[in-house]
Amino acid sequence: MKQLTLAVVLGLAAAAGVAQARDNIEIVGSSTVYPFSTAVAEQFAKKTGMAAPKVESTGTGGGMKLFCAGAGVETPDITNASRRMKKSEMDACIKNGVTEVTEVKVGFDGIAVANAKSAPAIPLSRRELYLALAKDVPTGPNGELQPNTYTTWKQVNPSLPDTKIVVMGPPPTSGTRDALAELGLSKGCALFKGMPEMKKADKKAYEKACTTVREDGHYIEMGENDNLIVQKLQADPQAVGIFGYSFLEQNMDTLKAATIDGKEISYEAISNGSYPLSRLLFFYVKNSHVGQVAGIKEFIAEFTSEEALGRDGYLADKGLVALPDNQKAETVASANALKPVSVSELK
Repeated sequence: MKQLTLAVVLGLAAAAGVAQARDNIEIVGSSTVYPFSTAVAEQFAKKTGMAAPKVESTGTGGGMKLFCAGAGVETPDITNASRRMKKSEMDACIKNGVTEVTEVKVGFDGIAVANAKSAPAIPLSRRELYLALAKDVPTGPNGELQPNTYTTWKQVNPSLPDTKIVVMGPPPTSGTRDALAELGLSKGCALFKGMPEMKKADKKAYEKACTTVREDGHYIEMGENDNLIVQKLQADPQAVGIFGYSFLEQNMDTLKAATIDGKEISYEAISNGSYPLSRLLFFYVKNSHVGQVAGIKEFIAEFTSEEALGRDGYLADKGLVALPDNQKAETVASANALKPVSVSELK
C-alpha cells in the first residue's frame, strides 16, 4: 500500500512538472513588434513578479517557422508579426500539432523610407521605389522586363538627387520586407503597361516580376536589426533605410523620412490609412501552452490593456499607432478569451 501511495505521489509530482513545464514565456518574431513586446515584457514582470519573458527578434517569417515547428514547450509560446499569418503557415502549424492559435492585433505601423537629416530629400512615388529596388524592370523597347540597370536616383527620375542608390533594408524573412513588396513594389509595378494583364493571367509570375528585390549591391540586407540600419544611416548620408515608423520616431533628431506618393509619414496618416505604406501589426499565441507555461494569460492582459495599447499608452511613446476604439475592443475581447483564428480567414 505504501509503495502504491508513493507511486501516486510521484505520478502527481510528474504531472505537476508537465503542467508548469517552463516558468518564463518565450517570444520570437518581427523586429518591428520587438520593441513593443519587450516594453510589455518589462511591465509584465514588474507588475506580476513573474519571470520576464524572453523576446527574440527573428523576423516574422523566421518566427512563424519556430512557432509552428511543434506543440511542445521547447517551442515558442508567442510569435510577433508585422503582417498577418499566412494560410500556408497555419497549415504548417496544424501539421505539427499546433491546432489552436489566437491572433491579436496590436496596432498600426508605417514603413519609413528614410535618410540622414544632412542628406538631400528624396521624395518618392511607389513607381520610383519599384524602379530603384526591383531586380527586373520594364526598360526594354516595348516595356518588356530586363535586369535593373538604374544605379542613381537621378536615373530613376531626373528630379531626384544624383546620388548612388544604396538602400539598406530587411531580409526576406522579415514581415517588413513582405509589406514593402505588397504595399510598395507591387503597387508601383502595376502602373506599367502590361503588368495588370500579367497579374490577371499569371499571379505568380506577376509577383515574381514585381516583388523580387535586386541583388547587385544597391539593396543591402541588414538582418533583423532595425537599430543597425538607423546607425548606418547616421554614419552614411548617401544611404537610404527601410524600417518601421517606431524606429524613425525614436530618431527624428538625426533622420528624416521620404514622402511616398506625396504623403508624409505620421501618426495620423498611418492611423487613417492615407500613408501608402501602412500596415497592421500582430502577435500570435499558442493556446495549448496556456497553463503549461506560467503567465501567458497575464502577458496577453498586459499587452491588450488600455495602459499599453491606448492612444496615450506607453506603447504609443515607442511609436505604435493605436487601433480605433471599436477594433481595439474587439481584439481585446478575442485575445483574452483565447479565440482561435480560423484557417478560412487567412490567405
